Amino acid sequence: MSSGKMEGPSAPAVRRDPYEVLSVTRESSDQEIKSAYRKLALKYHPDKNTSNPEASELFKEVAYSYSILSDPEKRRQYDTAGFEALENENMDMEIDLSNLGTVNTMFAALFSKLGVPIKTTIAANVLEEALNGTVTVRPLPLGTSSNGKVDKQCAHFFSITINDQQAQAGVVIRVISAAQSKFKLLYFEQEPNGGYGLALQEDSEKTGKVTSAGMYFLHFQVYRMDSTVNALAMAKDPEAAFFKRLEGLQPCEVSELKPGTHIFAVYGDNFFKPATYTIEAMCAKSYEDTTGRLKEIEAKILAKRNDLRQFEIEYRKALARFQEVTNKYNQEKQSVDELLKQRDTIHSSFTTVRTMINSSGVTGSSSKIPNDDSRLDSPAEDGSFDGKDKSNKKKWFNLNLNRSDKKG
Repeated sequence: MSSGKMEGPSAPAVRRDPYEVLSVTRESSDQEIKSAYRKLALKYHPDKNTSNPEASELFKEVAYSYSILSDPEKRRQYDTAGFEALENENMDMEIDLSNLGTVNTMFAALFSKLGVPIKTTIAANVLEEALNGTVTVRPLPLGTSSNGKVDKQCAHFFSITINDQQAQAGVVIRVISAAQSKFKLLYFEQEPNGGYGLALQEDSEKTGKVTSAGMYFLHFQVYRMDSTVNALAMAKDPEAAFFKRLEGLQPCEVSELKPGTHIFAVYGDNFFKPATYTIEAMCAKSYEDTTGRLKEIEAKILAKRNDLRQFEIEYRKALARFQEVTNKYNQEKQSVDELLKQRDTIHSSFTTVRTMINSSGVTGSSSKIPNDDSRLDSPAEDGSFDGKDKSNKKKWFNLNLNRSDKKG
């Protein structure tokens, strides 16, 4: 990755069992898999192994394995049928901006500006400093907000302390950027050594005229939307991409916070400039109606996703039938046009005028056409004669005039 290429969880040349790569079992929980991935990603990150080219390959293998096991659907497919059940071209791509060259960064920024979702990893130095507990943490009391500007590939850390009642009511952390900056909202768990290990991350999404991200610890399952799923579906099948629109819903791994102090961070994810933001911490006790509506809408969206899956089957059957009848329509139309054309040809055959071919090969009519002689004998419309007679009369008239002139 130090060469400037955009690295992501592409399939290694020789694929190993993802469970073996991450040193976990098929019974391991999502949290255990995530914890194993974090440790191995830090261990093999290219930033920490500049003189070891094998570490880069191991890092990619770890990322590839985690991209399978962290996704419930991909994990289910792998458990059922192995690698053959996975579509490798649809694996999400993540890039480390800290290791991109200037040209690649410009290309990535351009694609992002055009609306192409590009996943980025968190710089290894940020995760390592958090794990070592050497980061600066600012307190953020519930019910307050804080404005800031964080440099690209850097993070501002905040501590939020909650009591039993607040933990029971639920907590919401939201970050917005009026400047539409790209950022990540991170949640860290306390490690035994006193450091902080990354547990959750939410990428900012454009909502209206701002970008925003949020974490909702409300004692019921909340979902986040992965926009890359929609982009991949659109590229693969634009006409049916609508049916994949809700497939990007991914369950958040943590749905509640225990009483105590919790660490959050805002990570600058812009390609070139710092990210401006406002972070808010709220107790859901003051938003009981809103919390109830969120729980209701989450259930409706999940039900709608199931409905769309069934409707997609019906739609594809109807679409295939439509294509079938459309093809038949075109065939029948062509057949009718041909039959009517043949009938017109038969109708035109009923005529007293017969065509014939003379010795010179010229086609003419068999009906008699008046010849030149008959035309000469026939009077004109004014009662005079056509042709030579008219010419002779003119000569005679002129002759009489000439004689008259001589007499005179």
